[in-house]
Amino acid sequence: MQKKIVIVNPKGGSGKTTLATNLVSYFASRDDTPALIDFDPQGSSMHWLAERPENLPSIHGIAAYENRMNVTRSFQLRVPDHCRYVVVDSPAGYTAPQLREVTRGAHKVLMPVLPSRFDIAAASKAIADLLLVAKLDRERQQLGIVANRTRRNNKSFERLMRFLDSLGIPVVAVLRDSQNYVTASEFGVGLFDLKSHQIAKDRPEWERLLAFLNVETSVAAAART
Repeated sequence: MQKKIVIVNPKGGSGKTTLATNLVSYFASRDDTPALIDFDPQGSSMHWLAERPENLPSIHGIAAYENRMNVTRSFQLRVPDHCRYVVVDSPAGYTAPQLREVTRGAHKVLMPVLPSRFDIAAASKAIADLLLVAKLDRERQQLGIVANRTRRNNKSFERLMRFLDSLGIPVVAVLRDSQNYVTASEFGVGLFDLKSHQIAKDRPEWERLLAFLNVETSVAAAART
């Protein structure tokens, strides 16, 4: 059975593409041949995929932002049966119909949030939309928050964590502000395509995130030795 994981946040620059590309790189490292669907008109996920070295495990890409006149929309978005995991990079500034479309049938929805006042304000409205418009089930923990690009020893991080704690939505990972993500993005790879010792500090939070997604295999087995 395919599991669909949707990355959402109406504010640009929140780290949706970074989260999406690193997730699919993990699934690919397990030989699961995941699918990456990019709804963002900027096409950042598809640009990343185009840069991916051919010797790395394959990822099936779908440019959902394209309007193809020669095929139906359903055919354009069709995911091959052999793809066990489907990761969706959603657009910024989405409308209510777009939100319903992109989250339909989602196993889990992840929202990356940066530690700034503007991002916290945007996240507050977005969470309300996900619960009221997209009808995500709070009791089933369909929605998880990812605190992104954090530095634990500053006030903005403390402010973000107080806000997230007040929501009653689980904070499933706290990802540090690491050069690893920048390096991986530049070369079309993911965190789990890097050497194991390089991601040692990032591994515990990814373990938490994958546990929330009900992914069985340990991160420790995914990174290259």
